Amino acid sequence: MAEAISLAKELNDLHALVLALYYRGLLGSFEGDSAEVERYSSDLLELSRLQNFGTWLPGGAILRAWARSVSGETIEGISRLEDEIKDYRVAGQTLIVPYYLALKAEALYLANRTSDAVEAIRDAEGMAERFEERRWCAELHRLRGVVLAAMGVDEGSIEAAFSAAIRIAKEQKSVSLRKRAEATYAEYCRQKASASGGRGIRLSLW
Repeated sequence: MAEAISLAKELNDLHALVLALYYRGLLGSFEGDSAEVERYSSDLLELSRLQNFGTWLPGGAILRAWARSVSGETIEGISRLEDEIKDYRVAGQTLIVPYYLALKAEALYLANRTSDAVEAIRDAEGMAERFEERRWCAELHRLRGVVLAAMGVDEGSIEAAFSAAIRIAKEQKSVSLRKRAEATYAEYCRQKASASGGRGIRLSLW
């Protein structure tokens, strides 16, 4: 991605540059690196506004709002994230919405708003099913398991969520999401073994 950004700048290909900045921001969000997401999404927004690249403004705004919501500006960041996703959907966009809702669920989980996080996940799953945007389904199930563990619900529901995440990742041949789900499930099992009844477990997101 660094090479793509560098080459786009060298060629002065601004369309390629804005695309590379967007996907570099996405990569940072996959890694939970809010500083990187803030950096690249801000560059993306600045370039898009200067060049009137309106297509990329909503995605850049959502990524930057997520970065801020998980790195200290919790209340304002989540509010901005919710508004940006709402505007994106009102405009009739469906592509990648389940992923954006997963970002919202992450931010809500980190803010200890677990019930709201479950609702965001449920919304994302509904969108994924309705519009067949299923590339992030394994991660949505993993997130459900993470949030349910924090809520201290019955172990069967938590285990079912992690099992679904691993199964779907295998079916989709997504090695990275399978490993991620397996690692989180292993972390859950370790914490459950040392916790009273496995309740109130806080799992890492990335």
